[in-house]
Amino acid sequence: MTANQRLVIMLYAMHPTDRAGAVVETGAKLAELVGMSPTVFSRTRRQVVEAGWLEESERLAHISYYRLSAKSTGEDVVVPLRRAT
Repeated sequence: MTANQRLVIMLYAMHPTDRAGAVVETGAKLAELVGMSPTVFSRTRRQVVEAGWLEESERLAHISYYRLSAKSTGEDVVVPLRRAT
C-alpha cells in the first residue's frame, strides 16, 4: 500500500460520517484537506476501492460518497458462532 493510499484510508477513518458510515464530503474538499490534487485523490481513492478498503455508500446526482469497508474495519474477520452438536 502506498503512502497516498494509507492517507486516503486514514482520512475516511477519521472524518465524521453519516448514519450509514459514509463520509459526506466531496472528493475535491477531501483532497484539499490532505494537500492532494483532486485528480491524484480520485485516482488513489479508486485504487483503495479496488483493493477493498473503501466502498461506495451512496450516490447523489453525480457525486459518490464512500465509507470504510468491512475489510478495513475488521468486520470480515469475525467468525460466526454456531451451536455445537
